[in-house]
Amino acid sequence: MPAVRVIAIAIMILGWTTLAACKDIALVSNKSNPTTGLSLTDLVKVCKGQTPRWPDGKPVTFVTRNPASPDMKLVLEKVYSLSKEEVADLIVAANRGRGSHPAIVVVDSDEALVRKVESTPGSVGLVDVYSITGGIAVLRVGGKLPLESGYPLHGN
Repeated sequence: MPAVRVIAIAIMILGWTTLAACKDIALVSNKSNPTTGLSLTDLVKVCKGQTPRWPDGKPVTFVTRNPASPDMKLVLEKVYSLSKEEVADLIVAANRGRGSHPAIVVVDSDEALVRKVESTPGSVGLVDVYSITGGIAVLRVGGKLPLESGYPLHGN
């Protein structure tokens, strides 16, 4: 009987791992941002701190979870194509010389990310679709919204 219990627990854990890997990530924005979407190439530039201003002149701030967070696996793979250590180094480099207005702000949770995007004009962030609130706008990535077929930030 103990072997059956161990197998049942292992199957349950594998199911949770699969669900965690299947999440969709949404690109969200401060509501004052007139941008309605980005190409995946432009999103990568924003995430790497390579886009200093929006077309309307507002500074761009990318709000992200800590690259070492397990929730960042999908973003590391599909957006950065870098390891968590490389992304951490990239964040330091992108913020160098930008003390009063960092290019990239790191937060500890999806809830903190949403609050930061809500309160920072010109900011965008990547968040689990189930953390979206009415205080932020959801942007298209590659012309698609989360949960649409072909959306580039869909978990596998």
